[in-house]
Amino acid sequence: MIDITIENFESDLIATSLRVPVLLDIWAEWCGPCKALGPVLEKLEQEYAGRFVLAKVNADEQPEIAGQLSQMFGVRSIPFCVMFVGGQPVDGFVGALPPEQIRSFLDKHVPSEGAVESAEETAEAEQLLADGAEDSAETLLRDALDKDPANDEARFDLIKLLLGEGRVDEARGAFEPIAARATGPVPEARVLAFSRCVEAAQAARAGRSPAELDAAIAANKRDFAARFELAQIFWAAGQPEQAMDELLEIIMRDKAWNDELARKTYVAILEVMSKPAPKPTPARATPPGAPGADKPKLEIAGKVEVLAADPVIDAYRRKLSMALF
Repeated sequence: MIDITIENFESDLIATSLRVPVLLDIWAEWCGPCKALGPVLEKLEQEYAGRFVLAKVNADEQPEIAGQLSQMFGVRSIPFCVMFVGGQPVDGFVGALPPEQIRSFLDKHVPSEGAVESAEETAEAEQLLADGAEDSAETLLRDALDKDPANDEARFDLIKLLLGEGRVDEARGAFEPIAARATGPVPEARVLAFSRCVEAAQAARAGRSPAELDAAIAANKRDFAARFELAQIFWAAGQPEQAMDELLEIIMRDKAWNDELARKTYVAILEVMSKPAPKPTPARATPPGAPGADKPKLEIAGKVEVLAADPVIDAYRRKLSMALF
């Protein structure tokens, strides 16, 4: 449990909520229900064993925090609890609820034990992949998915690993549980990208040889079907830049070819190459001596961290933009 003031609101509450959900209990000494709720929340924090952090703020001593959150949620009474996730307040409840109702509230926002262990194993597997230990990484990724089938990044890492080893059927099997999310009126971009990645590997295995495709392109520069097949082979072989070069040739000559398939595949390659969107990080504190530094200010939401640019991805994004306009 942590006590929150205006001075440590960002450093202790917002920053902590970027790593783990934080439940902020707004209370006061004179409030009987607050005193009843407090021990229940402390017991639940122990029960959940680090899957959420309990924070407390005295409404009388920290009126700016209590007032802003109360206004945000349209609440006029205490005890009032606010759940912070990813640097932002996302939900809340009012009153000294019984433990079972609070558990139901927590379970909407707090990851399960399996999800926490799965995320830890995914991070460890990604380091193993960076070190070239594919076998150990695969074991961890499969275990991570067993513990949390909703762990998309573990699934995507496993798919890439399997495709890199030419195990296309296994990769298709790993993708199948989320395949439906790549279809419909508004498919999920990252899921759709991996769908195209698996399809490219399957097509490369069944199509013409690179020599046959090179000969077809040499005979007809506008043989877009041959260029697209060659791009799929390059992508399946772990050569995304060469794949995008072939797709660019199609885009520059005929943007609309085959319902813009070249552009869609190019975008999918960039998505697969890109890292997941970063989580929010807390805002920097005002430097001492700067205007307003003498009076702490409450900033509810964390600022989004900008992921370091990948020069290859940036270069190919520019190439696509130039080819389209």
